Amino acid sequence: MSWEKLTEEQQQQVEHQWGILKRGAAEIVPEEALKKKIMKAVVTGTPLKVKLGLDPSAPDIHIGHTVVLHKLRQFQDLGHEVQLIIGDFTGRIGDPTGKSETRKQLSEEDVKHNAQTYQTQLAKVLDLNKTSFYYNSTWLGELRFDDVLRLAGKVTVARMLERDDFAKRYAANQPIHVHEFFYPLMQGYDSVSLESDIELGGTDQTFNILMGRTLQGAYEIKEGQVAILMPLLEGLDGVQKMSKSLRNYIGIDEQPNDIFGKTMSIPDSLMLKYFELTTALSNAEIEELRQGLEAGTIHPRDAKLKLAKVYVEMYHGVEAAEEAEQHFITVFQKRALPDDIEEVNLDSSHLESGSLSIIKLLVSLSLQSSNGEARRSVEQGAVKINEQKLTDIHGQITPVDGDILQVGKRKFVRIKLS
Repeated sequence: MSWEKLTEEQQQQVEHQWGILKRGAAEIVPEEALKKKIMKAVVTGTPLKVKLGLDPSAPDIHIGHTVVLHKLRQFQDLGHEVQLIIGDFTGRIGDPTGKSETRKQLSEEDVKHNAQTYQTQLAKVLDLNKTSFYYNSTWLGELRFDDVLRLAGKVTVARMLERDDFAKRYAANQPIHVHEFFYPLMQGYDSVSLESDIELGGTDQTFNILMGRTLQGAYEIKEGQVAILMPLLEGLDGVQKMSKSLRNYIGIDEQPNDIFGKTMSIPDSLMLKYFELTTALSNAEIEELRQGLEAGTIHPRDAKLKLAKVYVEMYHGVEAAEEAEQHFITVFQKRALPDDIEEVNLDSSHLESGSLSIIKLLVSLSLQSSNGEARRSVEQGAVKINEQKLTDIHGQITPVDGDILQVGKRKFVRIKLS
Protein backbone atom coordinates (compact mmCIF):
# COMPACT_ATOMS: atom_id res chain seq x y z
CA MET A 1 0.00 0.00 0.00
CA SER A 2 1.57 3.27 -1.11
CA TRP A 3 1.04 6.79 0.16
CA GLU A 4 0.11 8.01 -3.32
CA LYS A 5 -2.92 5.70 -3.48
CA LEU A 6 -4.50 7.24 -0.37
CA THR A 7 -7.14 9.92 -0.73
CA GLU A 8 -6.34 13.37 0.63
CA GLU A 9 -8.66 12.73 3.58
CA GLN A 10 -6.91 9.43 4.34
CA GLN A 11 -3.50 11.08 4.14
CA GLN A 12 -4.63 13.73 6.61
CA GLN A 13 -5.93 11.05 8.98
CA VAL A 14 -2.65 9.11 8.80
CA GLU A 15 -0.63 12.26 9.51
CA HIS A 16 -2.96 13.14 12.38
CA GLN A 17 -2.53 9.73 14.00
CA TRP A 18 1.21 9.67 13.32
CA GLY A 19 1.68 13.04 15.02
CA ILE A 20 -0.11 11.85 18.13
CA LEU A 21 1.34 8.36 18.38
CA LYS A 22 5.00 9.31 17.94
CA ARG A 23 4.71 12.00 20.64
CA GLY A 24 7.14 11.41 23.47
CA ALA A 25 8.39 8.05 22.19
CA ALA A 26 12.07 7.34 22.85
CA GLU A 27 12.24 4.90 19.94
CA ILE A 28 9.93 3.21 17.44
CA VAL A 29 11.24 -0.06 15.98
CA PRO A 30 10.87 -0.06 13.02
CA GLU A 31 9.48 3.43 12.57
CA GLU A 32 8.40 3.07 8.95
CA ALA A 33 6.44 -0.07 9.81
CA LEU A 34 4.28 1.86 12.27
CA LYS A 35 3.31 4.38 9.63
CA LYS A 36 2.41 1.54 7.25
CA LYS A 37 0.26 -0.08 9.92
CA ILE A 38 -1.53 3.22 10.50
CA MET A 39 -2.10 3.57 6.75
CA LYS A 40 -3.57 0.08 6.54
CA ALA A 41 -5.85 0.70 9.53
CA VAL A 42 -7.12 3.96 8.04
CA VAL A 43 -7.81 2.44 4.62
CA THR A 44 -9.39 -0.83 5.83
CA GLY A 45 -11.08 0.48 8.96
CA THR A 46 -9.49 -2.36 10.93
CA PRO A 47 -8.15 -1.22 14.32
CA LEU A 48 -4.59 -2.00 15.33
CA LYS A 49 -4.05 -4.42 18.21
CA VAL A 50 -1.87 -2.67 20.78
CA LYS A 51 -0.39 -4.76 23.57
CA LEU A 52 0.91 -3.96 27.04
CA GLY A 53 2.01 -6.60 29.51
CA LEU A 54 1.50 -5.94 33.22
CA ASP A 55 3.59 -7.50 35.96
CA PRO A 56 1.17 -8.44 38.78
CA SER A 57 3.94 -8.30 41.35
CA ALA A 58 3.74 -4.48 41.45
CA PRO A 59 0.13 -3.30 41.20
CA ASP A 60 0.46 0.13 42.84
CA ILE A 61 0.67 2.64 40.01
CA HIS A 62 2.53 5.96 40.17
CA ILE A 63 2.86 8.74 37.59
CA GLY A 64 5.91 7.10 36.05
CA HIS A 65 3.86 4.00 35.23
CA THR A 66 1.23 6.09 33.46
CA VAL A 67 3.61 7.05 30.63
CA VAL A 68 2.72 3.90 28.68
CA LEU A 69 -0.92 4.07 29.82
CA HIS A 70 -1.36 7.52 28.28
CA LYS A 71 0.10 6.24 25.03
CA LEU A 72 -2.44 3.41 25.13
CA ARG A 73 -5.22 5.92 25.74
CA GLN A 74 -4.11 7.82 22.64
CA PHE A 75 -4.47 4.61 20.63
CA GLN A 76 -7.93 4.08 22.13
CA ASP A 77 -9.04 7.60 21.28
CA LEU A 78 -7.95 6.97 17.69
CA GLY A 79 -10.13 3.88 17.50
CA HIS A 80 -7.58 1.12 18.06
CA GLU A 81 -7.85 -1.98 20.27
CA VAL A 82 -5.89 -2.24 23.50
CA GLN A 83 -4.72 -5.65 24.69
CA LEU A 84 -3.77 -5.64 28.37
CA ILE A 85 -2.07 -8.82 29.47
CA ILE A 86 -1.95 -9.67 33.15
CA GLY A 87 1.17 -11.79 33.41
CA ASP A 88 -0.27 -14.28 35.87
CA PHE A 89 1.89 -17.03 34.34
CA THR A 90 5.06 -15.00 33.69
CA GLY A 91 4.60 -13.39 37.10
CA ARG A 92 5.38 -16.71 38.73
CA ILE A 93 8.93 -16.28 37.39
CA GLY A 94 9.28 -12.52 37.62
CA ASP A 95 10.86 -10.26 35.04
CA PRO A 96 14.67 -10.47 35.46
CA THR A 97 15.12 -7.11 33.69
CA GLY A 98 17.52 -4.91 35.64
CA LYS A 99 17.97 -7.52 38.36
CA SER A 100 21.37 -8.60 39.62
CA GLU A 101 20.04 -11.84 41.06
CA THR A 102 17.29 -14.38 40.54
CA ARG A 103 13.90 -13.01 41.57
CA LYS A 104 11.75 -14.83 44.10
CA GLN A 105 8.91 -16.62 42.36
CA LEU A 106 5.42 -15.46 43.25
CA SER A 107 2.78 -17.95 44.26
CA GLU A 108 -0.35 -18.27 42.17
CA GLU A 109 -2.34 -16.76 45.05
CA ASP A 110 -0.01 -13.74 45.23
CA VAL A 111 -0.30 -13.17 41.50
CA LYS A 112 -4.11 -13.36 41.51
CA HIS A 113 -4.36 -11.04 44.52
CA ASN A 114 -2.09 -8.42 42.96
CA ALA A 115 -3.80 -8.62 39.58
CA GLN A 116 -7.16 -7.71 41.11
CA THR A 117 -5.92 -4.25 42.07
CA TYR A 118 -5.08 -3.22 38.50
CA GLN A 119 -8.49 -2.61 37.00
CA THR A 120 -9.55 0.19 39.39
CA GLN A 121 -6.26 2.01 38.95
CA LEU A 122 -6.15 1.58 35.17
CA ALA A 123 -9.65 3.01 34.84
CA LYS A 124 -8.23 6.38 35.87
CA VAL A 125 -6.37 6.59 32.55
CA LEU A 126 -7.85 4.04 30.15
CA ASP A 127 -11.35 3.56 28.79
CA LEU A 128 -12.07 0.08 30.12
CA ASN A 129 -14.98 -0.31 27.70
CA LYS A 130 -12.37 -0.28 24.93
CA THR A 131 -9.87 -2.48 26.72
CA SER A 132 -9.49 -6.25 26.39
CA PHE A 133 -7.96 -8.02 29.39
CA TYR A 134 -6.12 -11.29 29.05
CA TYR A 135 -4.33 -13.63 31.46
CA ASN A 136 -1.36 -15.22 29.76
CA SER A 137 -1.88 -18.46 31.67
CA THR A 138 -4.71 -18.99 29.17
CA TRP A 139 -2.22 -19.97 26.46
CA LEU A 140 1.06 -20.48 28.31
CA GLY A 141 -0.55 -22.88 30.75
CA GLU A 142 -1.78 -25.02 27.88
CA LEU A 143 1.62 -25.55 26.25
CA ARG A 144 2.91 -29.11 26.29
CA PHE A 145 6.57 -29.81 26.92
CA ASP A 146 7.25 -30.40 23.23
CA ASP A 147 5.67 -26.98 22.54
CA VAL A 148 8.06 -25.46 25.08
CA LEU A 149 11.01 -27.14 23.41
CA ARG A 150 9.99 -25.75 20.02
CA LEU A 151 9.64 -22.29 21.59
CA ALA A 152 13.09 -22.54 23.20
CA GLY A 153 14.53 -23.60 19.86
CA LYS A 154 13.60 -20.27 18.27
CA VAL A 155 16.32 -18.31 20.15
CA THR A 156 19.98 -19.01 20.94
CA VAL A 157 21.72 -18.69 24.29
CA ALA A 158 24.06 -16.13 22.69
CA ARG A 159 21.03 -13.97 21.88
CA MET A 160 19.82 -14.20 25.45
CA LEU A 161 23.23 -13.14 26.74
CA GLU A 162 22.95 -9.96 24.69
CA ARG A 163 20.71 -8.70 27.47
CA ASP A 164 22.71 -6.32 29.62
CA ASP A 165 21.54 -7.76 32.93
CA PHE A 166 22.24 -11.35 31.93
CA ALA A 167 25.62 -10.39 30.47
CA LYS A 168 26.66 -8.64 33.69
CA ARG A 169 25.61 -11.56 35.85
CA TYR A 170 27.39 -14.03 33.58
CA ALA A 171 30.59 -11.94 33.61
CA ALA A 172 30.42 -11.64 37.40
CA ASN A 173 29.93 -15.39 37.75
CA GLN A 174 26.53 -14.82 39.36
CA PRO A 175 23.90 -17.51 38.84
CA ILE A 176 21.42 -17.29 35.99
CA HIS A 177 18.75 -19.94 36.27
CA VAL A 178 17.45 -21.50 33.08
CA HIS A 179 13.85 -20.56 33.89
CA GLU A 180 14.83 -16.85 33.73
CA PHE A 181 15.59 -17.24 30.03
CA PHE A 182 11.97 -18.20 29.56
CA TYR A 183 10.61 -14.84 30.73
CA PRO A 184 11.33 -12.95 27.47
CA LEU A 185 10.31 -16.07 25.51
CA MET A 186 6.95 -16.17 27.26
CA GLN A 187 6.41 -12.42 26.90
CA GLY A 188 7.20 -12.77 23.22
CA TYR A 189 4.86 -15.73 22.90
CA ASP A 190 2.05 -13.52 24.22
CA SER A 191 2.44 -11.48 21.02
CA VAL A 192 2.33 -14.66 18.97
CA SER A 193 -0.89 -15.81 20.63
CA LEU A 194 -2.67 -12.47 20.25
CA GLU A 195 -1.07 -11.52 16.91
CA SER A 196 -0.39 -8.05 18.28
CA ASP A 197 0.42 -5.25 15.84
CA ILE A 198 2.21 -3.06 18.37
CA GLU A 199 3.71 -3.54 21.82
CA LEU A 200 4.36 -0.73 24.27
CA GLY A 201 6.87 -0.56 27.10
CA GLY A 202 9.63 1.45 28.68
CA THR A 203 13.12 1.55 27.23
CA ASP A 204 14.14 -0.97 29.90
CA GLN A 205 11.84 -3.47 28.17
CA THR A 206 13.50 -3.21 24.74
CA PHE A 207 14.86 -6.76 24.71
CA ASN A 208 11.60 -8.35 25.87
CA ILE A 209 9.46 -6.40 23.37
CA LEU A 210 11.74 -7.07 20.41
CA MET A 211 11.61 -10.75 21.36
CA GLY A 212 7.92 -10.62 20.51
CA ARG A 213 8.73 -9.38 17.02
CA THR A 214 11.39 -12.09 16.65
CA LEU A 215 9.02 -14.88 17.68
CA GLN A 216 6.20 -13.61 15.49
CA GLY A 217 8.60 -13.95 12.56
CA ALA A 218 9.66 -17.42 13.68
CA TYR A 219 6.02 -18.50 13.86
CA GLU A 220 5.39 -16.91 10.44
CA ILE A 221 2.97 -14.24 11.63
CA LYS A 222 2.95 -11.62 8.89
CA GLU A 223 3.90 -8.02 9.57
CA GLY A 224 5.54 -8.50 12.96
CA GLN A 225 4.71 -6.14 15.76
CA VAL A 226 6.21 -2.68 16.08
CA ALA A 227 7.89 -1.76 19.36
CA ILE A 228 7.07 1.66 20.79
CA LEU A 229 9.56 2.32 23.58
CA MET A 230 8.71 5.10 25.98
CA PRO A 231 11.29 6.96 28.08
CA LEU A 232 11.61 6.27 31.78
CA LEU A 233 10.33 9.25 33.75
CA GLU A 234 12.69 10.85 36.25
CA GLY A 235 11.24 11.29 39.71
CA LEU A 236 10.91 14.36 41.90
CA ASP A 237 14.65 14.41 42.49
CA GLY A 238 15.12 15.08 38.77
CA VAL A 239 17.78 12.37 38.47
CA GLN A 240 16.68 8.83 39.30
CA LYS A 241 13.82 6.95 37.63
CA MET A 242 10.56 7.51 39.50
CA SER A 243 10.33 4.78 42.11
CA LYS A 244 8.53 4.18 45.37
CA SER A 245 11.68 2.70 46.87
CA LEU A 246 13.52 5.98 46.17
CA ARG A 247 10.60 8.03 47.57
CA ASN A 248 10.68 10.30 44.51
CA TYR A 249 7.26 9.36 43.18
CA ILE A 250 3.72 10.69 42.86
CA GLY A 251 1.19 7.91 43.43
CA ILE A 252 -2.09 8.16 41.57
CA ASP A 253 -3.95 6.89 44.65
CA GLU A 254 -2.36 9.43 47.00
CA GLN A 255 -4.47 12.10 48.63
CA PRO A 256 -5.23 15.16 46.45
CA ASN A 257 -3.19 17.55 48.61
CA ASP A 258 -0.19 15.21 48.47
CA ILE A 259 -0.41 14.86 44.68
CA PHE A 260 -0.68 18.64 44.31
CA GLY A 261 2.16 19.41 46.70
CA LYS A 262 4.50 16.82 45.24
CA THR A 263 3.83 18.04 41.70
CA MET A 264 4.84 21.55 42.73
CA SER A 265 8.28 20.16 43.66
CA ILE A 266 8.99 18.80 40.15
CA PRO A 267 12.17 20.42 38.75
CA ASP A 268 11.35 23.14 36.21
CA SER A 269 13.55 21.42 33.64
CA LEU A 270 11.29 18.33 33.64
CA MET A 271 7.92 20.04 33.67
CA LEU A 272 7.24 19.86 29.92
CA LYS A 273 8.31 16.22 29.87
CA TYR A 274 5.72 15.46 32.54
CA PHE A 275 3.06 17.32 30.55
CA GLU A 276 3.99 15.48 27.35
CA LEU A 277 4.22 11.98 28.77
CA THR A 278 1.65 11.88 31.56
CA THR A 279 -1.29 14.12 30.61
CA ALA A 280 -3.93 14.21 27.91
CA LEU A 281 -3.11 17.77 26.85
CA SER A 282 -2.97 18.13 23.09
CA ASN A 283 0.24 18.69 21.15
CA ALA A 284 -0.94 22.23 20.43
CA GLU A 285 -1.51 23.00 24.13
CA ILE A 286 1.91 21.66 25.08
CA GLU A 287 3.58 23.65 22.31
CA GLU A 288 1.83 26.78 23.57
CA LEU A 289 3.19 26.06 27.06
CA ARG A 290 6.66 25.48 25.66
CA GLN A 291 6.67 28.76 23.75
CA GLY A 292 5.28 30.67 26.74
CA LEU A 293 7.94 29.32 29.08
CA GLU A 294 10.72 30.07 26.60
CA ALA A 295 9.43 33.60 25.99
CA GLY A 296 8.89 34.27 29.68
CA THR A 297 5.18 34.98 29.25
CA ILE A 298 4.32 31.94 31.38
CA HIS A 299 5.97 31.61 34.78
CA PRO A 300 7.21 28.07 35.63
CA ARG A 301 5.23 28.23 38.88
CA ASP A 302 1.99 28.88 36.99
CA ALA A 303 2.68 26.03 34.58
CA LYS A 304 3.36 23.74 37.52
CA LEU A 305 0.11 24.81 39.19
CA LYS A 306 -1.66 23.81 36.00
CA LEU A 307 0.07 20.43 35.96
CA ALA A 308 -0.75 19.78 39.63
CA LYS A 309 -4.40 20.64 39.05
CA VAL A 310 -4.54 18.40 35.96
CA TYR A 311 -3.18 15.45 37.95
CA VAL A 312 -5.63 15.83 40.84
CA GLU A 313 -8.54 16.27 38.43
CA MET A 314 -7.50 13.14 36.52
CA TYR A 315 -7.28 10.95 39.60
CA HIS A 316 -9.76 12.53 42.05
CA GLY A 317 -12.10 14.78 40.07
CA VAL A 318 -12.70 18.48 39.45
CA GLU A 319 -13.91 19.36 42.95
CA ALA A 320 -10.89 17.76 44.61
CA ALA A 321 -8.59 19.62 42.20
CA GLU A 322 -10.13 22.97 43.15
CA GLU A 323 -9.81 22.19 46.86
CA ALA A 324 -6.21 20.99 46.53
CA GLU A 325 -5.25 24.13 44.64
CA GLN A 326 -6.83 26.32 47.34
CA HIS A 327 -5.09 24.30 50.04
CA PHE A 328 -1.72 24.75 48.39
CA ILE A 329 -2.22 28.50 47.91
CA THR A 330 -3.36 28.90 51.52
CA VAL A 331 -0.62 26.84 53.13
CA PHE A 332 2.38 27.53 50.92
CA GLN A 333 1.85 30.77 49.08
CA LYS A 334 0.13 32.62 51.94
CA ARG A 335 2.16 30.76 54.59
CA ALA A 336 -1.04 30.14 56.60
CA LEU A 337 -2.40 27.03 58.24
CA PRO A 338 -5.14 25.19 56.35
CA ASP A 339 -8.71 25.43 57.61
CA ASP A 340 -9.44 21.71 57.38
CA ILE A 341 -6.76 20.26 59.66
CA GLU A 342 -7.62 16.72 60.73
CA GLU A 343 -8.26 16.33 64.46
CA VAL A 344 -6.57 13.24 65.92
CA ASN A 345 -7.24 11.76 69.35
CA LEU A 346 -4.27 11.19 71.63
CA ASP A 347 -4.83 8.93 74.63
CA SER A 348 -3.54 10.91 77.61
CA SER A 349 -2.83 7.65 79.44
CA HIS A 350 0.11 7.21 77.07
CA LEU A 351 1.75 10.33 78.49
CA GLU A 352 4.42 9.83 81.15
CA SER A 353 4.26 12.71 83.63
CA GLY A 354 2.25 14.59 81.02
CA SER A 355 4.92 14.35 78.29
CA LEU A 356 5.88 12.10 75.40
CA SER A 357 8.96 11.87 73.22
CA ILE A 358 8.56 13.64 69.87
CA ILE A 359 9.47 10.37 68.10
CA LYS A 360 6.75 8.37 69.86
CA LEU A 361 4.26 11.20 69.34
CA LEU A 362 4.82 11.25 65.57
CA VAL A 363 4.39 7.49 65.30
CA SER A 364 1.38 7.29 67.64
CA LEU A 365 -0.43 9.94 65.58
CA SER A 366 0.43 8.02 62.36
CA LEU A 367 2.34 10.98 60.97
CA GLN A 368 5.32 8.68 60.52
CA SER A 369 5.33 4.96 59.94
CA SER A 370 8.33 4.11 62.13
CA ASN A 371 10.69 5.49 64.75
CA GLY A 372 13.48 5.62 62.17
CA GLU A 373 11.40 7.67 59.75
CA ALA A 374 10.36 9.99 62.59
CA ARG A 375 13.99 10.55 63.65
CA ARG A 376 14.99 11.41 60.08
CA SER A 377 12.18 13.93 59.79
CA VAL A 378 13.20 15.65 63.02
CA GLU A 379 16.88 15.68 62.04
CA GLN A 380 15.95 17.23 58.69
CA GLY A 381 13.99 20.03 60.38
CA ALA A 382 10.71 18.86 58.88
CA VAL A 383 8.72 18.72 62.15
CA LYS A 384 6.92 21.66 63.77
CA ILE A 385 4.49 22.12 66.63
CA ASN A 386 2.44 25.30 66.55
CA GLU A 387 4.78 26.65 63.82
CA GLN A 388 7.87 26.07 66.01
CA LYS A 389 10.51 23.76 64.51
CA LEU A 390 11.59 20.73 66.55
CA THR A 391 15.16 19.53 66.03
CA ASP A 392 16.03 17.42 69.08
CA ILE A 393 15.34 13.72 68.42
CA HIS A 394 15.46 13.11 72.18
CA GLY A 395 13.08 15.97 72.96
CA GLN A 396 9.93 15.56 75.02
CA ILE A 397 6.60 17.17 74.22
CA THR A 398 3.80 18.08 76.61
CA PRO A 399 0.84 18.22 74.24
CA VAL A 400 -2.35 20.11 75.02
CA ASP A 401 -5.69 20.23 73.27
CA GLY A 402 -5.48 22.14 70.00
CA ASP A 403 -1.74 21.79 69.39
CA ILE A 404 -1.01 21.62 65.65
CA LEU A 405 1.69 19.18 64.67
CA GLN A 406 3.19 19.43 61.18
CA VAL A 407 5.51 17.10 59.27
CA GLY A 408 6.96 18.31 56.00
CA LYS A 409 4.92 20.64 53.85
CA ARG A 410 1.72 18.65 53.59
CA LYS A 411 0.94 16.77 56.82
CA PHE A 412 -0.99 18.56 59.59
CA VAL A 413 -2.94 17.24 62.58
CA ARG A 414 -4.68 18.97 65.46
CA ILE A 415 -4.20 17.09 68.74
CA LYS A 416 -7.27 16.20 70.80
CA LEU A 417 -6.49 14.70 74.21
CA SER A 418 -8.81 11.93 75.30
